Amino acid sequence: MKSRTAAMPFIMAATLIDMMSIGLIIPVLPALVGTFTGSQAEQAFWYGVVTFTFGLANFFSSPVLGGLSDAYGRRPVLLIGFSGLAFSFLATATVTALWMLICVRVVSGSMMGNISVSNAYVADITPPEDRGRRFGMLGAMFGIGFILGPVTGGLLGAIDVRYPFFAAGCLALLNLAYGWFVLPESLPAERRRPFDLRSANPVKSLRGLAALHGVGRLVIVIACNGLAQFTLYTSWVLYTTFKFGWTPRENGLSLAAVGIVSAVVQGLLMGRLINGFGQRRLALLGLSSSFIAYLLWGAATEGWMMFAIIFCNFLSATVQASIQSLISSAADPSNQGRALGAVGGLNSLMSVAAPLIGAPLLTMVSHLPKGDWKIGAPMFFCAALQAVALWLAATHFRSQKLKQ
Repeated sequence: MKSRTAAMPFIMAATLIDMMSIGLIIPVLPALVGTFTGSQAEQAFWYGVVTFTFGLANFFSSPVLGGLSDAYGRRPVLLIGFSGLAFSFLATATVTALWMLICVRVVSGSMMGNISVSNAYVADITPPEDRGRRFGMLGAMFGIGFILGPVTGGLLGAIDVRYPFFAAGCLALLNLAYGWFVLPESLPAERRRPFDLRSANPVKSLRGLAALHGVGRLVIVIACNGLAQFTLYTSWVLYTTFKFGWTPRENGLSLAAVGIVSAVVQGLLMGRLINGFGQRRLALLGLSSSFIAYLLWGAATEGWMMFAIIFCNFLSATVQASIQSLISSAADPSNQGRALGAVGGLNSLMSVAAPLIGAPLLTMVSHLPKGDWKIGAPMFFCAALQAVALWLAATHFRSQKLKQ
């Protein structure tokens, strides 16, 4: 263990297994909630509650876990996250009531800091000028995980809605074993800083993030982009079910298509795109593409159109890595975990807000007949958010250019 030097292949493997396990449950979690409800409106409401509780717990825990990773290293915090995932999936597979499911999501959300800590791991081992490409490589693992996970989850869910949760739990245990026996530490002792619980306050951490040189309004851009993405994630399965009558199989395939696009763009094209356009321009192009895609998803009249839009919207896969690289470069090397933990906390806050918006919108349109354009209300809301994010990013980058 001590002889291993932290490198990209280690964290990429851990991230791949992590995202495969998460991807497994996405097509079937709404269906599991539906086994405890009696109507589509109730299903939409309680699915919103389930996703809300996870996001709320994660919002408060992400800055704490990021600060702990700055103090004690990335590896032990990742192990906590892998343990939390394993518990979450295996416990979810055995719940017999909605209140049990909600309690499980609270506990698992409080233990999950894998994404932000993985990003801090990459920042530890990568010079600032190369982080955009490296974050893209990590994003490619997200994409591949979302190719393999949702397809497998959809197929297993077609047999029994609880099977994907057992499979995801086994994958999370595999990742825990990988982390324990193989994954090396990336943060050397001399770059660690004492843990300060006051600095881990989620509100204070967001203020500190906004105060970083060159970040400013990008915090709001992250918030708008994150809220749009999480609203999409929490609405996608029910939206396509209500509008097109899709089953877990079709939803699994559509999410796999998202994964294919993400993997190709972030794994193979990200470096070339950054070299060709630069991080700022690439972020603007990605936000523009997302805005158009959300409008088209909301207006789609046939299921095949959803797949066509997914593949045309490939530039949206560059937004997160581009902006995250800008923020990582603005943070002090000993503060990567806290800064990226704040980003994770902000995204968690958006994941809290998303079901509070997406679920009511879906509830309002759940009575409409299949194919009605008004069922696209969640997508139109996401398009509006991306329009705001695009305007804020453009004005921020313009102001930064004038200061230079």
